[in-house]
Amino acid sequence: MAMLNRAFRGASSADFVWESKLPLNYGDVIERVFGGDAVFCKDLCKRDIYSTLCRPNSFDGGTKKVWLDKSTGKTCMLVASNGLAITGIDDRRYWSRIPTEESRFYSVAYLQQIWWFEVDGEIEFPFPPGSYSLFFRLQLGRAHKRFGRRVCNSEHIHGWDRKPVRFQLSTSDGQQATKQCYLKEPGKWIHYRAGILSLPVLANQ
Repeated sequence: MAMLNRAFRGASSADFVWESKLPLNYGDVIERVFGGDAVFCKDLCKRDIYSTLCRPNSFDGGTKKVWLDKSTGKTCMLVASNGLAITGIDDRRYWSRIPTEESRFYSVAYLQQIWWFEVDGEIEFPFPPGSYSLFFRLQLGRAHKRFGRRVCNSEHIHGWDRKPVRFQLSTSDGQQATKQCYLKEPGKWIHYRAGILSLPVLANQ
């Protein structure tokens, strides 16, 4: 029985088992995320590489996080507000950065007042082939703790029900998507889908 258990453990840690769970281009992903430190992965077995990629890994100066979702095997990414170009973000009359535990980056951009604004972002990343959805995570109002309970001040929220927010998505290969949504439910973080893109399998993959 002991020999059988060792055989099962050996099979479960074999590289071919874990390599099947990794993206086809996991080497490119490692190089993009870890850059000059990517050499450390050469000494890791495939199980340890998989474990490393399943953890949220920061890159691009800490403005992005990427990881593999264990349940789907898909590549997921988050982009922080300071990784985006936002109209007037440095003008304290309109914007402020608020520390919060409700963000994986522990900070969010808070809009106080403005007539209009744009948020632009670019992502250069070797995403594995497949379909991907782009979401913006937004909340109306400013949440805080009062007597240990989470409350949200919605006193100054106005105008978002008059005109929808326009989301646009475009890719280098010409894919485009546009969607308009009314922001709603003050005090709740809501994911607004901007669009879906498809990445084909390349010839060398």
